[in-house]
Amino acid sequence: MFSRAEKTPLAEWWWSIDRELLGALIMLLACGMVLSFGASPAVAERIGLDEWHFVIRHAMFCLVAVPVMLATSLLSHRQARFAALGTLIVMTVLLWATLRFGTEVKGARRWMSFAGQSIQPSEFVKPAFAVIGAWLISEYMIHRNVPGRLITMLLMGLIVAALLLQPDLGQTALVMATWAVLLFFSGISWWIIIGLAGAAGGLLVGAYAFFPHFASRIDTFLNPDGGGNTYQIDRALQSLMEGGWFGRGPGESIAKKLIPDAHADYVFSAAAGEFGILFCMGLVSLIAFIVVRAMIAAQRQTSLFARLAASTIAVQFAMQSGINLAVNLNLIPPKGMTLPFVSYGGTSMLAVAFGMGLMLAMTRTKPEERMVTGLPTYRSAVVAPAE
Repeated sequence: MFSRAEKTPLAEWWWSIDRELLGALIMLLACGMVLSFGASPAVAERIGLDEWHFVIRHAMFCLVAVPVMLATSLLSHRQARFAALGTLIVMTVLLWATLRFGTEVKGARRWMSFAGQSIQPSEFVKPAFAVIGAWLISEYMIHRNVPGRLITMLLMGLIVAALLLQPDLGQTALVMATWAVLLFFSGISWWIIIGLAGAAGGLLVGAYAFFPHFASRIDTFLNPDGGGNTYQIDRALQSLMEGGWFGRGPGESIAKKLIPDAHADYVFSAAAGEFGILFCMGLVSLIAFIVVRAMIAAQRQTSLFARLAASTIAVQFAMQSGINLAVNLNLIPPKGMTLPFVSYGGTSMLAVAFGMGLMLAMTRTKPEERMVTGLPTYRSAVVAPAE
């Protein structure tokens, strides 16, 4: 495609990008498009829309997501940091603005509307916070007089406060987990890890006490026969079971036609009904490959900042995927968390594309870079400079 002798930006990008990781991400995006054809028409007809309404919109989101991911992957580490900083500032402001000017849906204000289009700021906050948090932590690890950990904690608190007021407990947990991952990669002691685990347990108890909808979901999950609404998860499990190993075939799943969010949060269950367990195992394997490949590529970077940023985004991607899959399998209480690049949702897809673009940018290699392995701890005598 490009000669190694070429010095154009595109040629340098082609020979420095992790092409296997990029290919896996595009393959995941393609899987989401295929599943949209199977799951979306029944949902659209059920709510009185044209049967191809969600398919067309999903395709449009894909057509925008790919250029966003590719354009972001062209950035240098320094440019990626500035892009993440600008995104974090703007989206944090919008996050707080939703409390007053946002659109209320089912008692929560999580969306802002512009010219007829809605955006969920918290989706973009997650990858931006991962990158800026990684930069601050890396600066602290190199220059001990920089209060990087303290600043990341304050940033996390600012974001979490807005999310709790919306309320959005799922995104709150993901942002706090991202912060914990950053601290873990920076080499904190096991006592601090145990303390954070205890604090997480305390927050869970507090959420149960102060958020009735969260308590209701927990109660229904623990006691499905207690009168709570389990219709959607029951239909999702039915779809998982009826598909067997090879599925009933495209458009043939019965339970999928009854799942209200078959195109969005429960697309994995819909896929099991149509294409079978083997297909779902392949989908999970593809997600696992992306995470592992990104972690390996991150450890090859000589820049401490790039290693921390790419690793944290990869873990964040894994956590979001894991939450969605666990909900579909009824392993945890229901939570509106999309399956990255697969579930329907414009804001989620574009935000994931931005995050994956940042991860690709951070894992690009340079000919002169020395191969390194292992994430350094804060006790390391020599660390690479953060760009």
